[in-house]
Amino acid sequence: LATGIVVGQIMGALILVFPLMGAWAMIVELKFGLAAEKLVSRLEAQGNWPDLGIELRPNGRPDKTSANLAFQRFSAEVTSRENDWQAWFALSLAYDACRDRRRARVAMRKAIALAKIS
Repeated sequence: LATGIVVGQIMGALILVFPLMGAWAMIVELKFGLAAEKLVSRLEAQGNWPDLGIELRPNGRPDKTSANLAFQRFSAEVTSRENDWQAWFALSLAYDACRDRRRARVAMRKAIALAKIS
């Protein structure tokens, strides 16, 4: 940082900033995982685990056609129950079965927000 060379100063600053960004990302992901786990525990305690009705292939992965049907069902359910965290949770599972992890995480974050888990 004290070299006076701009490129060196930028690299030195980034060496200090990157670990902070990594720690922040790790904390955010840990909070997300713990909040999702709380929702799982709540659903299991209530006995309300959503039945996706998805057929599995021999390797254990969801059948794409079956997963798409489950997605359509839970997407319609979220449309009719927009403020229900359980509907958003089920939609998240359906997205995950369709291998759309980005949207699954968005739906799970919505479920967490609606359930008021921090």
